[in-house]
Amino acid sequence: MEALRKEKRYTYADYCTWDDDERWELIDGVPYAMSPSPSWIHQEMLGNLFTQLHIFLRGKPCKVFVSPLDVRLNAETDDDTVVQPDILVVCDASKLDDKGCVGVPDMVIEILSPSTSSRDRVLKFNKYLQAGVREYWIIDPVGKTVSANVLKDGQYIASAYADTDTAPVHVLEGCMINLADVFGV
Repeated sequence: MEALRKEKRYTYADYCTWDDDERWELIDGVPYAMSPSPSWIHQEMLGNLFTQLHIFLRGKPCKVFVSPLDVRLNAETDDDTVVQPDILVVCDASKLDDKGCVGVPDMVIEILSPSTSSRDRVLKFNKYLQAGVREYWIIDPVGKTVSANVLKDGQYIASAYADTDTAPVHVLEGCMINLADVFGV
């Protein structure tokens, strides 16, 4: 696809016309190219974390999904933000349509990679906060840490966990994630 101009603002309608062979995110109308393929370490961690969440949620109303799945954070207003978090949890089935999540997921997890680290830590952090994502985890595979950000009174309260800790998922009562299994310790 022809390089997108950053000076133009795009919407979800524009996004839907882009080449399916290329992955993009759209944040406040600005397109961001996504890496073609994450590392095997990233993928293994993603699978390990998804497995724990999937087993916990079996038979419950909340559902867990892995990327790529479009999340339209502000579909009701500007519809100019479409992200594809590594993992998301949605507890309101009415937010799901045949193309992804329309609205704010209950939980989002991003596993850092060199090409997306600053976007995940700053730009997406602020977008998720602004949109009202109730829990946002940032996982650092190099430092083997998790920053679990829980929304309270319009701000994220952060808790830090190491690779051998067990971390609670606040939006899923009773859910505890064994991080040694996630990091393969």
